[in-house]
Amino acid sequence: MSPTPPARRLRLGLPRRVFSQVLLMQVAIAAGVAVLATGLFLAPLSKQLDQEAMRRALAIAQTTAQDPEIAEGVLTTPPSRNGPVQREAERIRHSTNAEYIVVLDRHWVRWSHPTPEEIGRPVSTDPTDALDGRDVMEIDKGTLGRSARGKVPLYDADHRIIGAVSVGIAYDSVRARLLAAIPGLFAYAGGALAVGALAAWLISRRVQRQTRDLAFSDISALLAEREAMLHGIREGVVALDRAGRVRLLNDEARRLLGLGDEAVGKSPDEALGEGRTADVLAGRVTGTDLLTVRGQRVLVANRMPTDDGGAVATLRDRTELEQLGRELDSTRGLIDALRAQDHEHANRMHTLLGLLELEMYDDAVEFVGEVVGDHRVTAEQVTEKIQDPLLAALLVGKATVAAERGVALWVSERTRLPDRLVDPRGLVTVVGNLVDNALDAVAGTPHARVEVELRTEGRTVVLRVCDTGPGVPADQREIVFTDGWSTKKPPAHGKRGLGLPLVRRLAERQGGGATVGTADGGGAEFTVVLPEALTDALGAPDREPALAGPGVSGAATGDRPAPAGEEAR
Repeated sequence: MSPTPPARRLRLGLPRRVFSQVLLMQVAIAAGVAVLATGLFLAPLSKQLDQEAMRRALAIAQTTAQDPEIAEGVLTTPPSRNGPVQREAERIRHSTNAEYIVVLDRHWVRWSHPTPEEIGRPVSTDPTDALDGRDVMEIDKGTLGRSARGKVPLYDADHRIIGAVSVGIAYDSVRARLLAAIPGLFAYAGGALAVGALAAWLISRRVQRQTRDLAFSDISALLAEREAMLHGIREGVVALDRAGRVRLLNDEARRLLGLGDEAVGKSPDEALGEGRTADVLAGRVTGTDLLTVRGQRVLVANRMPTDDGGAVATLRDRTELEQLGRELDSTRGLIDALRAQDHEHANRMHTLLGLLELEMYDDAVEFVGEVVGDHRVTAEQVTEKIQDPLLAALLVGKATVAAERGVALWVSERTRLPDRLVDPRGLVTVVGNLVDNALDAVAGTPHARVEVELRTEGRTVVLRVCDTGPGVPADQREIVFTDGWSTKKPPAHGKRGLGLPLVRRLAERQGGGATVGTADGGGAEFTVVLPEALTDALGAPDREPALAGPGVSGAATGDRPAPAGEEAR
């Protein structure tokens, strides 16, 4: 036989579900409040009924004492069962439903009583206060049991006290009224409890929907998992409430945005300042994988609304990816330059071979001398004007690429730049981005030309890049510096719209700025001012690498246009 399964142990305690616990607690609270309210109502009700019975007894006693037949009977007749005082008192007692009406003289002798045998005997309770002229209300026990009593003095025609009138209301009737009121009170309390239970059920159902019928332990576990996940992932998370205020920042978001605990409770504009990053977090800029620059970091942001009217924004750090992409672009530019040089070199070798085959040796020697001399003179001219090797190499490489694309790249006669740059890599980033944009703008146009000017004013470096392209419309001269804005097709490694924002941020980081206007030939003219860009003495201090600078491509061009006529197409 199979073993008997063990009996399940009865588990007592609160239910696990939030819905059940909230309902149980609210019903218990409603029941407690109903019982307490009923008790608090019954306590004064009992006292109120006692006061009402005593006042009624006192009123009957006062009315009886005002009857002239009562006072006259006490003065003119002896106490007897059939005397006028007994008859009048009993008439009043029956008409008022009092338990007793006792008329007594100043010697405490009864002249009336519901029990005739008590007439002529002294009363059992002290009537001194009434005989002294004071009205008395009390709950006391006498020969007829416990009653609510009222006692008043009895006056004659000359307003002299000749006795007293004591009236009693049976206390059982008062208790009966109290007990009769209890069912009604319980009915009202039950109705209130039912309404409270219904309200508790409705509230609990709402809580059930909002908590998705989870147990408190499940909610606690979810919160613990949420905290661990938010602070463990390598992606920034910013949660905003329905009013647009920051509700939560995980560790990565604090690092990427450079914020602390003080940002919680503020709007993105208050926490970050005005800019594209704040616009993306606030939802004023919509879309997916939105690019923005915060400090020295390139971020990709996505914003998702939540059911409660708020939103959650995620931030990914693309700084290293952008650096790799720009290095890839620079590498491609270098490859293009090498290909152009190889193409041109092959043409020259073919020319030299032809001269040698034609036995024109003197012409061959002269041709080789001109080619070598042109490159030497060009390098010497550039190094005289731009003494920083990184910038000189960059411009030479850009000149080769420009020649391949049919563009004349000029270095202005006014260019003078000593080798005392504080951040040469940052300036390489600025020059490389502006020259690349200018080459893209003029490529394929007739008489394409790009001019670069680098001059110093004290410790300030002024960069000017002009082109003969279509230019930048006046209404777009600020938009071009917005993160992610571009008119060009995105490259393979990512998105465009970062070059000009980086240029402006690098300039602003050094206290300068970047602007765009119209060149003399009608194209675009970008001007970048970099204050404090030069050191006081030769030799620069330790330098941090630029945010996303292009790699070095080759050597720089001279004062004259690149030899486009020697290009082999």
